[in-house]
Amino acid sequence: MANLSDEISRRRTFAIISHPDAGKTTLTEKLLLYGGAIHIAGAVKSNKIKKTATSDWMEIEKQRGISVATSVMGFNYGDYKINILDTPGHQDFAEDTYRTLTAVDSVIIVVDVAKGVEQQTRKLMEVCRMRNTPVIIFVNKLDREGRDPFEILDELETELKIGVRPLSWPINIGAKFKGVYNIYEHGLDLFTPNKQRVTERVEIDDINDPRIDENVGEKDAAKLREDLELLEGVYPEFEVDEYLKGRLAPVFFGSALNTFGVKELLDCFVKIAPSPRPVTAEERSIDPHEEQFSGFVFKIHANMDPNHRSCIAFVKVCSGEFQRNASYKHIRSGKFMRFAAPTAFMAQKKNIVDEAYPGDIVGIPDTGNFKIGDTLTQGEELHFKGLPSFSPEMFKYIENTDPMKSKQLEKGIQQLMDEGVAQLFVNQFNGRKIIGTVGQLQFEVIQYRLLHEYAAQCRWEPVSLYKACWIESDDDEALAAFKKRKHQFMAVDRDGRDVFLADSNYVLQMAQNDFPKIRFHFSSEYH
Repeated sequence: MANLSDEISRRRTFAIISHPDAGKTTLTEKLLLYGGAIHIAGAVKSNKIKKTATSDWMEIEKQRGISVATSVMGFNYGDYKINILDTPGHQDFAEDTYRTLTAVDSVIIVVDVAKGVEQQTRKLMEVCRMRNTPVIIFVNKLDREGRDPFEILDELETELKIGVRPLSWPINIGAKFKGVYNIYEHGLDLFTPNKQRVTERVEIDDINDPRIDENVGEKDAAKLREDLELLEGVYPEFEVDEYLKGRLAPVFFGSALNTFGVKELLDCFVKIAPSPRPVTAEERSIDPHEEQFSGFVFKIHANMDPNHRSCIAFVKVCSGEFQRNASYKHIRSGKFMRFAAPTAFMAQKKNIVDEAYPGDIVGIPDTGNFKIGDTLTQGEELHFKGLPSFSPEMFKYIENTDPMKSKQLEKGIQQLMDEGVAQLFVNQFNGRKIIGTVGQLQFEVIQYRLLHEYAAQCRWEPVSLYKACWIESDDDEALAAFKKRKHQFMAVDRDGRDVFLADSNYVLQMAQNDFPKIRFHFSSEYH
């Protein structure tokens, strides 16, 4: 049996986040390339080339060229075991990303050098700040025309509200891009635009080494020395401790598509990024080194394999050692369960695992036992907290277009709602099902997946609603009076909780004024 603390210290579990199109999926793929997890890098997401990235394996993602489901990939790199959680960049799936951030110990943010910090990146950074998650920034697409690196650094500081410290520095940009000076390891990496080949490294002693001039020319070498002198004057020395506290973000420059600057990022990352950290439950803080196993479900994914209609619950191991076939307590139901076929993921390839350690993500086949936020332990009553579900912004009636397939539709809706992609409300007045989402794209994804994965056809019908609010009251009479008055706008969610469907902001405010004893909630904490 492996030593628990050794296994913990070699684990690095992180998420890659970015705005759509900044190059996140490409970076993920190149990291896998270094881990020997894949042997050839496909050009990703280009409509001209049909080969798609290993982490985007759902059919709709291939067609739309966006990641809509978080993928989990594990691989070994040197002495380290790396777990990457690739997150959907598209803002309609932000909720999935917020939940994924509860399962990681650190984050890599990808920023496009031409576009700088975009809205989605700002929002995700807020979540990292709330949790003091350490962040490394990778400025991507240096081989294309973009903005001045100093300007980008200023923008990162102001927009992401975090201190930055470059650990590599580009030599020119766009068509004249010649490479990157590695400040962290004092090395020079020369750029050759080639998607398959790894960069050429020139060994140098320090920034004044004449080999720099020989390789990039005197003019560029002089500018590089000038830039670095300026950097040293402006930015403090890099301190790992400040990074670990979430206050300082190291910055690397490169081109993921050309596999450039990625190894420098990875080599520094494995050295400085945190191994699994304590996780807060409602009852107490759980240290990864505790012998007793504990973990929580942060995501549920239907149909990982279209041939088998099954769901997979993703469990983040928080403490102890998870063992196949051991008996673990499912806290919400109070039942003990055994898992005969837990899996670990290598993009689409799943392998059955016999054990897993803190920081690892285990896939457990799920026949409907799990919900997001569920806790598994060896018996202790623990509840992990902070897995938010937001009040939807968009609503549509879902109607069955093929009465012969109503069972398939029912099952498909249940499984897709389990994933937390959207929320289902049943209107108590007319019995119609309403799907609520945070973005328009989810309706397309649901319709597509129902058809292709469950052979069920649905159509959407408009319903004009402003907000869904969960309501509760300590006064039963007040609650009954509210439900009677608003009976046309009352629904229940999948857990049977009362939900008020307000059709305008005005109606909602009036309801809050007229019924002071009712509490209105705009997010349902998953329990």
